[in-house]
Parts: sequence; structure tokens; C-alpha cells
Amino acid sequence: MSERLSPVNTPAQVRYIHRSAAYRLWCQVAALAMLLALPAAGQDAGSQIRAEAERLQRSLKDKPISYPGVPNASAMTSDALKEVIQWESAGRLYVSLEKLGQTTDSLQGVRAMADKAETVKPGLPAYEAEWEKVSSSVDALDRQAREKNWDDSRLAIRALSETAQGMTIPLLEGARGFAVSMEPKDGLFNLGEAEGQAEFAAFCATLHLPRQAAPYPLRSLMPEIETLQEKTNAAFRPPRSIDLHTLFMSLNSALKQARELDATKCYAGALFQYLYAVGFYGMVDAAPLDASQQSGVRSALAAARQRLDASPRDDSIAQFFLEKAESQVAHLDGSPPSADDWRIAKVVSDQVLPAYAALDKPLAAQQRASGKTIDITLIRWPYG
Repeated sequence: MSERLSPVNTPAQVRYIHRSAAYRLWCQVAALAMLLALPAAGQDAGSQIRAEAERLQRSLKDKPISYPGVPNASAMTSDALKEVIQWESAGRLYVSLEKLGQTTDSLQGVRAMADKAETVKPGLPAYEAEWEKVSSSVDALDRQAREKNWDDSRLAIRALSETAQGMTIPLLEGARGFAVSMEPKDGLFNLGEAEGQAEFAAFCATLHLPRQAAPYPLRSLMPEIETLQEKTNAAFRPPRSIDLHTLFMSLNSALKQARELDATKCYAGALFQYLYAVGFYGMVDAAPLDASQQSGVRSALAAARQRLDASPRDDSIAQFFLEKAESQVAHLDGSPPSADDWRIAKVVSDQVLPAYAALDKPLAAQQRASGKTIDITLIRWPYG
């Protein structure tokens, strides 16, 4: 499942400092420059994704990342962008788009550390000035994404955009928290990540991928989210809580994001994160597969592909997770799937896709156990 998810504290709203007219004008020009760099909406989505990956490749060629802390940052980012293009060429549009978002996030984070270390070296006031510039451009990009009319767009694209939007404020506040509690330079990576997430959310809003089926009936998923949280709390016991610490971190993070997106009525993003959480929860007890089980997974994925492709409604979020599973067992380089790849594919087939289908049915009232309970929350602040 996604490597980019990890838990955070619930953020307070960001307080924006009043700016002079000249400063506001500078921020508007900077934001406009970023918006003009986005691909034209007249292109099809696959071409837009490829064009954006190629634009980032050119930026790396023109200005390689030079940062001692991550000496191979340019090479790693270049490889990731090649993978974006390869997945798009292979017809895995949703996997390609998610990879582009992850790469944009990390690229902007490392660039911020490399390019702005000297700028914030004088101290916290210098960092605050830089934080204000970034928060203003993030705000402009966020407005662009939120003003998008998603009625005719596929739900998976909206879900990725809403998820990225939901991460910008926690990343901004986390960046400032690191700068204040540690050193200004320690708040640069998350500051860059916030900008990367905002850019990706805005990019998703430009994608031309019309919905060609009936709309998916979005609704609040809070009952399902809370039920899965209870199951997660019950499963968080030694030795699994120790042996599978990273997995539980990702699981709790996805639940937290789903809850926060649901609370702001970003129901597409909430559905996306809820299904990721279902997948993480399924991996807790997922066992290795033998050859017969692997064959069964391939057959199940093929049947799911046929079913979803024939669906009369927009099931693109389910198609996203199906693409993830398919990509686990069909590598770009032709290498054989690992044991974990097969486990992930089976969890998607056996648990994530059925959980998606189950949302069409009313959730039965949940019986809460009497007596005292303890809620366990795993914290890692902020998202990275």
C-alpha cells in the first residue's frame, strides 16, 4: 500500500499574517507562475501526466538537486519520474498519477532543504518570512483545487486531489513546529512537501478524464471508519503491535485522514483513505500464498476487472485499487512478484474490493461493549 501515510496530531487552523499590498502582489505572481506551468486541460489525462513528469525531469536536468543529506536525490527522483511515465504507457493511469503525487511531494521537500537552507540560516524570523511566502502560494493553489467542479470528473481523480489538499495544512503547521522546536532548517522539508501536495492537488483539478458513467453516491463514512478504528484498537496488542509497528502507523494514519476528510465533507478523499485503511488492516493477518492461491488471485483480479469495466456507474476508486493489485503482480521490468506483492494483491481482492461493494448496503448498528475502554492512537508528526 502507500508509503506516504503516517499519523499526525489534529492540526489547528493556520493563522495567516496580514501582508502589505506589495507582498500580496508578489505572492499572487508566484502562484500564477505555478498555475501557468500546469498542463493544458485540453489534453487527455494520460498525456497531461506524462507532460508533467517530463516537465519535472527537465527541471532536474536544468537544476540538479545538491544536498549533502540526500546525495542521490536527483537520481532517485529521476527514476521515480521514469516509473510514472512507464506506468502511464502501460495503461495504469491511476497508479501513474499516485506515483506522480508522491514524487512531487518528495522532490519539493528535498528542493526546499537544498535551496532555502541559507535563506533561513539567520534565524526564526527569516524562516517565518519564507513560511509566509509558501503558505500564500499553497493557499492560492488550494483555492484553485477547491473551486473545481467535479461533477463530470472521475471520482478517483477527485479523491487524490482531496487527499493532497487535506495534507497541506498539517504539513505547514508541522514545518513551523519543527522550525520552532528544533532549528529553522529542520522545518524546510515539510514546508516543501506542503507546496508539493498543493501543486499536485491543483494538477489533479486540471486533468481531463470525463466521467462516462452514472455518479457514485457519495456519503459520510463515519460509521464504517469508527468500526474499523475499533477493530484496529483491538488488534493493537503485543507482539503484533511491536512486530508490525510501521503497518499499524500507516493504518492509523489512513483512518485519521479518512476521519478528517469526512468531517470536512471531502467524501471522495474519505472513501479513498478508508479503503486504504481496510487494506492496511487486512495486511495485519495476511499469510504467504502458495502457487495455487496465487493463481486464484490472478483469476479473481481478472474477474474484478471485467466486472468494474462493465459497471454502469463511476467505480473509478475501486478501479484504482484494482490497478494497485494488478501492478503488484505484473511488474514493469518483468520481475516476479515478491511474497508481499502477492499478499497485497490478495488483500485487495478479498477485502478492499468487497469493503467497497459493501458500502452500497446500510451498515448494521454496531454493538459497543460495556465497561471501560482504552483508545490507542499512534502518533508521528507530521506526515512524512
